[in-house]
Amino acid sequence: MKALHYTEVEPQEVYGIPGVKVRWLAGKKEGAPNFAFRIFEMEPGAVIPSHEHDWEHEVFVLAGEGIVGVEDEEKTVGEGDFVLIPPGARHKFINIGESIFRFICVIPLKGDTRP
Repeated sequence: MKALHYTEVEPQEVYGIPGVKVRWLAGKKEGAPNFAFRIFEMEPGAVIPSHEHDWEHEVFVLAGEGIVGVEDEEKTVGEGDFVLIPPGARHKFINIGESIFRFICVIPLKGDTRP
């Protein structure tokens, strides 16, 4: 069993994107057999540019306000909102609020490409 407070996991940069950090709570390195569980933290104004992967994302917003863009659709989301991003869909995240935009993002283990 692994039990901890998420702040016990050091935040890491996300591909050098300014104002964006990720905390990997579970994944390959932690011995998870199926999924990677991450918490993203985006500073006000931060943007994760449009990109795509071969796997789905399950996103649950913990705090703040942002825009999630999937293909040609954009949705404003906030605390308690859920977004399913299908495999292969181009997607982006933008913090439009004045505080940290914090969300859980779960992906299949094949998406855990950490060195």
